[in-house]
Amino acid sequence: MEEVNLVSEALKFMALGMGIVFLFLTIMIFALKIQARLIEKFFPEKKDEVPAWQPKQNKTASDDKDTIAAISAAIIHYNNQKG
Repeated sequence: MEEVNLVSEALKFMALGMGIVFLFLTIMIFALKIQARLIEKFFPEKKDEVPAWQPKQNKTASDDKDTIAAISAAIIHYNNQKG
């Protein structure tokens, strides 16, 4: 009889813990959405600027050839070391 009581207590604690985690995550999602709106309102992104993460388009064909040559040399060197 004592085991049934322990199991029911364990299930109650499990439900309570899962409920608290769910509530916390829900509140966190709403807080992050509100934060995103506030940041967008007070710090709008300018449309005409190029983002900093976007690579520059000044790449030439010689850059590609240099990259291919370096990769080819590394492969040949690796194959020569293997035997």
